[in-house]
Amino acid sequence: MNKIAVFCGASIGFNPVYAKVAHDLGTFLAQKDIEIIFGGGKFGMMGAIADAALQAGGKVTGVIPDFLKLEEIEHTGIQEMITTQSMSERKKMISKIVDGYIALPGGFGTLDELMETLTLGQLQIEHKPIGVLNTNGFFNPLITQFDLMVKEGFLKPENRAMVLVSDDVEKLFEMMQNYQPPKVSKIVHTVASK
Repeated sequence: MNKIAVFCGASIGFNPVYAKVAHDLGTFLAQKDIEIIFGGGKFGMMGAIADAALQAGGKVTGVIPDFLKLEEIEHTGIQEMITTQSMSERKKMISKIVDGYIALPGGFGTLDELMETLTLGQLQIEHKPIGVLNTNGFFNPLITQFDLMVKEGFLKPENRAMVLVSDDVEKLFEMMQNYQPPKVSKIVHTVASK
């Protein structure tokens, strides 16, 4: 993996542990010589991970919709900023240039990005590792929901297994390096018998 997309919030959260994990991940990826692709913002978790990677000598590329650029939230200290016309184009651009994804704590936008990458993997449009850095148990309710979806027949176990989860940066990275996409020959719709 040479480029990893990091999905995270434009807010920093109330608990300082979130800023710390953004800093730790940014530093770790920079030390591994992995370029960070992120939403381009200077605030919150986005700003924290970009700043940490830059301080550690890493490369950081932002992908930002032009309307957010006009709001002056863009990080001006990174090496490259790619501007798109819309949020949808931003996600497509990120998808084109990265080798994997990591989700950190965030809000609706973070969840939207995570869900889209999981859907692309489920549909076998992409075969990239998708990591969830579960700091402070932030994603526990979502992981429980995924398990319920399997239990109730709305998600295949092999697709649930695409979600790589750890609360440790190094362990999550190792899981991503060893990731094997699900081997499903075709998409099959199942119908519950009455």
